[in-house]
Amino acid sequence: MLRTKFLLTTAMTSAAVLLAPVAVTAAPTPGAPGIGDPYYPTYGNGGYDVKSYDIGVRYQPDSKKLTGTTTLVATATQDLSSFDLDFGLTASKVTVDGRPAQTRTDGFELIVTPSRPLHRHAPFVVTVEYSGTPSKVTIPGTTSTPWVTTPTGAVGLGEPEASAWWFPANDHPLDKATYRVAITAPSDLSALSNGNLVSKQTTGADTTWTWVEKLPQATYLAFMAIGRYDVLSGRSASGLPYTTAVAQGTSPEYTAAKKNLAQTGEVVDWLSKQWGRYPFDAIGGVVPDGEIGYALEDQTRPVYDTAFWRGGRDNISVVVHENAHQWFGDSVSVHHWRDMWLNEGFASFSEWLWSEQHAGKTGQQEFDALYAKPANDSFWSMVIGEPGAHHEFDGPVYDRGAMVAQALRNRVGDATFFRIIRSWVVKHRYGNARIEDFVALASKVAKQDLRHFFQVWLFTGEKPAPTVENGFPPDYKPAAPKAAQQRSLPRR
Repeated sequence: MLRTKFLLTTAMTSAAVLLAPVAVTAAPTPGAPGIGDPYYPTYGNGGYDVKSYDIGVRYQPDSKKLTGTTTLVATATQDLSSFDLDFGLTASKVTVDGRPAQTRTDGFELIVTPSRPLHRHAPFVVTVEYSGTPSKVTIPGTTSTPWVTTPTGAVGLGEPEASAWWFPANDHPLDKATYRVAITAPSDLSALSNGNLVSKQTTGADTTWTWVEKLPQATYLAFMAIGRYDVLSGRSASGLPYTTAVAQGTSPEYTAAKKNLAQTGEVVDWLSKQWGRYPFDAIGGVVPDGEIGYALEDQTRPVYDTAFWRGGRDNISVVVHENAHQWFGDSVSVHHWRDMWLNEGFASFSEWLWSEQHAGKTGQQEFDALYAKPANDSFWSMVIGEPGAHHEFDGPVYDRGAMVAQALRNRVGDATFFRIIRSWVVKHRYGNARIEDFVALASKVAKQDLRHFFQVWLFTGEKPAPTVENGFPPDYKPAAPKAAQQRSLPRR
């Protein structure tokens, strides 16, 4: 009886094993050639997350040739058979975890097939050796040429794309990482990048400058600048290490630029009082000896065109704008490029606030002057919360963006307004966020539903009605309509 029961049980168990579904592991697949940004579908890449970049480049101004080796430490977010890097120069050798990998190019995608698949959640190391002439690189579909040759060197920077001209990367703000950048150039030149200078070594006729940014940084905020600069380093009144570099020259532009960059510490300390603790551990600025056409908020060290100081005029406003971006854009970065209002609106409003607190126009006076533009002016037709690809840096995103901040300030009052913004930069520090995230947080902190307010200002292509609900003072009397005025030079 017992033996019969044992045999029956064994037979039933064997049958259950045969009938049980067998777990099938999906085959590794290629990472996506884009990270999913609706404006720029091929920007960034899918399938992995970069933790750090170790970039070593050598640049020869005479030949304009760049050679380099970049090592990325990353983690696979899926089982990968291959993955893409955004890159425009020529890769001569690529290894993954020390093993040679196969590569091919498609536009500015360097497609890497490792010798063995990469498993989800597993870390891996990619090393790319490369060379080329960045000034000759043209990548179809990109919005700019982020490599500027100057009389004494070169500058690599740009937005929304930048890295492909000098290092391979996952080039989108959604994939932040830490950076070590070693730049080798002739010893009579200086070489600048983000973060803190950790070493400077001369070998023969060349010197290598090594910079480290140990806090998360988006790829477009990484820059390099080589040339003849007057470099000043020290510590600000609040103890932050600073490095400023202004191209050597005697024109009024360079003199005025040096004066305003020397105020960077003062500006950052003031911004910290408005928006909360400065998010990084270094400050500064760079003014090259060439036309870059704009100013850009490169992390810890913005880069400025000399034209901002044309004729030797004082322009502390642009220093305020680009350093405000250290909070709005650098620490808290856009989720997708359509969220640009979160960057430019508050950087522009910071200019207004500086003016207001330094015996200039008030934020409301700036607001009033812009609101005087006639309703049929193109200034009002852009939907600044959804500006469209290649329009995220148009003037209304900046100026109407600042108007939204002032209108919100009017709507909820100063105490609540500053509590909203300070909560925002803490909640999303070193991360990414959407406009919708800001609307939700503002409504929560203000304890009122602000969705209609933001719909009117951000997602309606027409001039808002001057109502209290829309953030206008009670009994507001609009000034006579005036023609639109455009910014003389872009600041990003």
